[in-house]
Amino acid sequence: MPRPANPLVRENLLNAGLALFHAQGYNAVGIKEITDTAGVPKGSFYSYYGSKNAFAAAVLGRYWTGIVQTHSAILSDASLPPAQRVVRFFEALTQDHAEQGFALGCLIGNLALELSDQNEEAREELASIMARWSALVAGCLAEARDEGGAVETPEAGELASMVIEAWEGAAMRGRVDRSRAPYDRFLTVSLPRLIGVAHAQV
Repeated sequence: MPRPANPLVRENLLNAGLALFHAQGYNAVGIKEITDTAGVPKGSFYSYYGSKNAFAAAVLGRYWTGIVQTHSAILSDASLPPAQRVVRFFEALTQDHAEQGFALGCLIGNLALELSDQNEEAREELASIMARWSALVAGCLAEARDEGGAVETPEAGELASMVIEAWEGAAMRGRVDRSRAPYDRFLTVSLPRLIGVAHAQV
Protein backbone atom coordinates (compact mmCIF):
# COMPACT_ATOMS: atom_id res chain seq x y z
CA MET A 1 0.00 0.00 0.00
CA PRO A 2 1.55 3.37 -1.01
CA ARG A 3 2.66 5.72 1.73
CA PRO A 4 0.29 8.70 2.08
CA ALA A 5 1.60 12.07 0.95
CA ASN A 6 3.35 14.09 3.60
CA PRO A 7 2.10 17.71 3.55
CA LEU A 8 5.39 18.93 5.03
CA VAL A 9 7.40 17.39 2.19
CA ARG A 10 5.08 19.00 -0.37
CA GLU A 11 5.42 22.33 1.43
CA ASN A 12 9.21 22.08 1.48
CA LEU A 13 9.33 21.24 -2.23
CA LEU A 14 7.10 24.18 -3.14
CA ASN A 15 9.09 26.60 -1.00
CA ALA A 16 12.34 25.37 -2.52
CA GLY A 17 10.99 25.59 -6.05
CA LEU A 18 9.63 29.07 -5.53
CA ALA A 19 12.94 30.38 -4.18
CA LEU A 20 15.04 28.68 -6.85
CA PHE A 21 12.84 29.52 -9.84
CA HIS A 22 12.56 33.12 -8.70
CA ALA A 23 16.32 33.52 -8.28
CA GLN A 24 17.57 31.42 -11.22
CA GLY A 25 14.69 30.74 -13.58
CA TYR A 26 13.06 27.45 -14.47
CA ASN A 27 15.53 26.01 -16.97
CA ALA A 28 18.59 26.62 -14.80
CA VAL A 29 17.22 24.54 -11.91
CA GLY A 30 17.23 20.74 -11.84
CA ILE A 31 15.17 18.31 -9.80
CA LYS A 32 18.14 17.39 -7.62
CA GLU A 33 18.75 21.02 -6.70
CA ILE A 34 15.08 21.36 -5.76
CA THR A 35 15.08 18.24 -3.60
CA ASP A 36 18.44 19.08 -2.02
CA THR A 37 17.17 22.55 -1.12
CA ALA A 38 13.96 21.04 0.23
CA GLY A 39 15.93 18.46 2.23
CA VAL A 40 14.15 15.46 0.74
CA PRO A 41 15.41 12.48 -1.32
CA LYS A 42 15.40 13.07 -5.07
CA GLY A 43 13.24 10.02 -5.67
CA SER A 44 10.46 11.44 -3.53
CA PHE A 45 9.83 14.30 -5.97
CA TYR A 46 7.78 12.12 -8.30
CA SER A 47 5.61 10.93 -5.45
CA TYR A 48 4.22 14.47 -5.36
CA TYR A 49 4.54 15.78 -8.92
CA GLY A 50 4.35 13.87 -12.16
CA SER A 51 6.83 16.13 -13.91
CA LYS A 52 8.89 19.27 -13.50
CA ASN A 53 6.32 21.02 -15.70
CA ALA A 54 3.50 20.14 -13.31
CA PHE A 55 5.68 21.30 -10.43
CA ALA A 56 6.25 24.68 -12.11
CA ALA A 57 2.49 25.16 -12.36
CA ALA A 58 2.14 24.34 -8.66
CA VAL A 59 4.91 26.80 -7.75
CA LEU A 60 3.16 29.54 -9.70
CA GLY A 61 -0.03 28.74 -7.83
CA ARG A 62 1.82 29.03 -4.53
CA TYR A 63 3.33 32.37 -5.53
CA TRP A 64 -0.07 33.80 -6.46
CA THR A 65 -1.67 32.43 -3.29
CA GLY A 66 0.99 34.23 -1.27
CA ILE A 67 0.15 37.53 -2.96
CA VAL A 68 -3.57 37.02 -2.34
CA GLN A 69 -3.10 36.07 1.30
CA THR A 70 -0.76 38.97 1.99
CA HIS A 71 -2.28 41.80 -0.01
CA SER A 72 -5.77 41.10 -1.37
CA ALA A 73 -7.42 42.57 1.74
CA ILE A 74 -6.24 45.98 0.55
CA LEU A 75 -8.56 45.68 -2.44
CA SER A 76 -11.58 45.12 -0.19
CA ASP A 77 -10.76 47.80 2.39
CA ALA A 78 -13.97 49.82 2.52
CA SER A 79 -12.22 52.61 4.43
CA LEU A 80 -10.44 53.60 1.21
CA PRO A 81 -11.90 54.87 -2.07
CA PRO A 82 -11.87 52.01 -4.62
CA ALA A 83 -9.26 53.47 -6.97
CA GLN A 84 -6.99 54.26 -4.01
CA ARG A 85 -7.15 50.60 -3.00
CA VAL A 86 -5.64 49.70 -6.36
CA VAL A 87 -2.82 52.19 -5.78
CA ARG A 88 -2.17 50.82 -2.28
CA PHE A 89 -2.15 47.25 -3.61
CA PHE A 90 0.59 48.00 -6.13
CA GLU A 91 2.50 50.03 -3.57
CA ALA A 92 2.50 46.92 -1.38
CA LEU A 93 3.78 44.78 -4.26
CA THR A 94 6.49 47.36 -4.88
CA GLN A 95 7.56 47.08 -1.25
CA ASP A 96 7.83 43.31 -1.65
CA HIS A 97 10.16 43.80 -4.60
CA ALA A 98 12.14 46.44 -2.71
CA GLU A 99 12.84 43.87 0.00
CA GLN A 100 14.49 41.74 -2.71
CA GLY A 101 16.60 44.67 -3.91
CA PHE A 102 14.52 44.78 -7.12
CA ALA A 103 16.72 41.91 -8.32
CA LEU A 104 14.13 39.14 -8.86
CA GLY A 105 11.19 40.75 -10.61
CA CYS A 106 7.76 39.12 -10.58
CA LEU A 107 7.79 35.33 -10.80
CA ILE A 108 4.57 35.42 -12.82
CA GLY A 109 6.13 37.63 -15.47
CA ASN A 110 9.49 35.84 -15.36
CA LEU A 111 8.00 32.40 -15.97
CA ALA A 112 5.51 33.73 -18.51
CA LEU A 113 8.46 34.75 -20.66
CA GLU A 114 10.38 31.54 -20.01
CA LEU A 115 7.71 28.85 -20.12
CA SER A 116 4.67 29.89 -22.14
CA ASP A 117 5.91 28.23 -25.34
CA GLN A 118 7.21 25.00 -23.82
CA ASN A 119 5.08 24.13 -20.80
CA GLU A 120 1.33 23.91 -21.35
CA GLU A 121 0.61 23.21 -17.68
CA ALA A 122 2.44 26.35 -16.60
CA ARG A 123 0.88 28.37 -19.41
CA GLU A 124 -2.62 27.37 -18.29
CA GLU A 125 -1.82 28.25 -14.67
CA LEU A 126 -0.39 31.60 -15.76
CA ALA A 127 -3.53 32.36 -17.78
CA SER A 128 -5.67 31.46 -14.77
CA ILE A 129 -3.61 33.68 -12.46
CA MET A 130 -3.82 36.60 -14.87
CA ALA A 131 -7.59 36.20 -15.12
CA ARG A 132 -7.99 36.09 -11.32
CA TRP A 133 -5.66 39.05 -10.85
CA SER A 134 -7.54 41.09 -13.43
CA ALA A 135 -10.84 40.23 -11.75
CA LEU A 136 -9.59 41.45 -8.36
CA VAL A 137 -8.41 44.77 -9.74
CA ALA A 138 -11.43 45.16 -12.01
CA GLY A 139 -13.75 44.86 -9.03
CA CYS A 140 -12.26 48.00 -7.51
CA LEU A 141 -12.22 49.86 -10.81
CA ALA A 142 -15.87 49.03 -11.46
CA GLU A 143 -16.76 50.16 -7.95
CA ALA A 144 -14.92 53.41 -8.56
CA ARG A 145 -17.08 54.01 -11.62
CA ASP A 146 -20.30 52.90 -9.99
CA GLU A 147 -20.40 53.41 -6.25
CA GLY A 148 -23.61 51.38 -6.22
CA GLY A 149 -21.61 48.16 -6.30
CA ALA A 150 -18.39 46.48 -7.40
CA VAL A 151 -19.88 44.84 -10.46
CA GLU A 152 -17.29 44.03 -13.09
CA THR A 153 -17.87 45.54 -16.50
CA PRO A 154 -15.98 44.80 -19.73
CA GLU A 155 -14.44 48.27 -19.51
CA ALA A 156 -13.15 47.65 -15.98
CA GLY A 157 -11.79 44.27 -17.01
CA GLU A 158 -9.89 45.71 -19.95
CA LEU A 159 -8.52 48.51 -17.80
CA ALA A 160 -7.44 46.05 -15.10
CA SER A 161 -5.54 44.04 -17.70
CA MET A 162 -3.78 47.17 -18.92
CA VAL A 163 -2.77 48.05 -15.35
CA ILE A 164 -1.32 44.58 -14.76
CA GLU A 165 0.52 44.61 -18.08
CA ALA A 166 2.06 47.98 -17.18
CA TRP A 167 3.04 46.62 -13.76
CA GLU A 168 4.73 43.57 -15.28
CA GLY A 169 6.69 45.82 -17.63
CA ALA A 170 7.88 47.91 -14.68
CA ALA A 171 8.88 44.77 -12.77
CA MET A 172 10.84 43.48 -15.76
CA ARG A 173 12.69 46.78 -16.24
CA GLY A 174 13.32 47.06 -12.51
CA ARG A 175 14.91 43.61 -12.55
CA VAL A 176 17.16 44.53 -15.48
CA ASP A 177 18.26 47.81 -13.90
CA ARG A 178 18.20 46.60 -10.26
CA SER A 179 16.36 49.82 -9.67
CA ARG A 180 13.21 51.21 -8.08
CA ALA A 181 12.85 53.84 -10.80
CA PRO A 182 10.56 51.79 -13.11
CA TYR A 183 8.26 51.04 -10.18
CA ASP A 184 8.13 54.72 -9.27
CA ARG A 185 7.25 55.61 -12.87
CA PHE A 186 4.47 53.05 -12.77
CA LEU A 187 3.10 54.40 -9.47
CA THR A 188 3.40 58.12 -10.27
CA VAL A 189 2.79 58.22 -14.03
CA SER A 190 1.34 55.08 -15.62
CA LEU A 191 -1.10 53.95 -12.92
CA PRO A 192 -2.61 57.39 -12.18
CA ARG A 193 -3.16 58.04 -15.88
CA LEU A 194 -4.76 54.64 -16.39
CA ILE A 195 -7.18 54.79 -13.46
CA GLY A 196 -7.61 58.53 -13.05
CA VAL A 197 -6.30 59.22 -9.55
CA ALA A 198 -3.72 61.57 -8.10
CA HIS A 199 -0.30 59.96 -8.11
CA ALA A 200 0.83 57.84 -5.19
CA GLN A 201 3.40 58.97 -2.69
CA VAL A 202 6.55 56.90 -3.26
